[in-house]
Amino acid sequence: PTPPAPFDHRIVSAKRVGISNYYNVNEDEILGGGRFGQVHRCEEKATGLKLAAKIIKAKGPKQKDEVKNEINVMNQLNHVNLIQLYDAFESKNDIVLVMEYVEGGELFDRIIDENYNLTEMDTISFIKQICKGIQYMHQMYILHLDLKPENILCVNRKANQVKIIDFGLARRYKPREKLRVNFGTPEFLAPEVVNYEFVSFPTDMWSLGVIAYMLLTGLSPFLGDDDNETLNNILACNWDFEDEEFRDVSDEAKDFISKLLIKEKCWRLSATAALKHPWLTDHKLHYRLQ
Repeated sequence: PTPPAPFDHRIVSAKRVGISNYYNVNEDEILGGGRFGQVHRCEEKATGLKLAAKIIKAKGPKQKDEVKNEINVMNQLNHVNLIQLYDAFESKNDIVLVMEYVEGGELFDRIIDENYNLTEMDTISFIKQICKGIQYMHQMYILHLDLKPENILCVNRKANQVKIIDFGLARRYKPREKLRVNFGTPEFLAPEVVNYEFVSFPTDMWSLGVIAYMLLTGLSPFLGDDDNETLNNILACNWDFEDEEFRDVSDEAKDFISKLLIKEKCWRLSATAALKHPWLTDHKLHYRLQ
């Protein structure tokens, strides 16, 4: 099997020394960004290994603890479809996570790229890998809670290999603990997050349903004219297959989505069940789609 990263899994804790002692961080080359700050390309001085440095603004102890939670989560995750952590550095105003470098770009970019014709077979390959990553996280009792196309990277342009990134909102599942997530993009939120109710493993599976819907059609199932409308669509579980973009999509794909975008979270497919669904397993279907 493909190794999870070009280096062995390591248990990382934040060092209180300057990162520039060990790494050359390329300030000009920005690989990505998000609510936390920016990701730069970097290189380990001793080995020449190409890596990615995620620079997270963290001033107070509360912010620092949130990033340390991210480190703690990543320390537990050793899987080919989850981005791997290599090192970490803490200074007065930020924490830098040094991670495996992935050159392919966001899955999100592929959805909106007119030139990149995403076939249903491509989508099956992506969803299967995302689902394996989720299954592994859930076996480790970790919830991701921020799954969306922006948080999935293609390993390289040619191969269809993908990795889940950004464990900034991820946490250990503790039964009966209400989880408060101050969320970013409403269109990917599960109803229980919008409602401030208990979240658990099915919360990530809802997001997988949204991602599958988007990869197949380029459309966002719950997106309204404003955030309020979007949130109302989610709470009403108001979505359908009416758009013409679904004309050539297989019944199996529609069935898969229908078993994830369910308001009542206990009825959604688990990651393990999803991996056994005909859409991801039926070779005759795959042959027909090729």
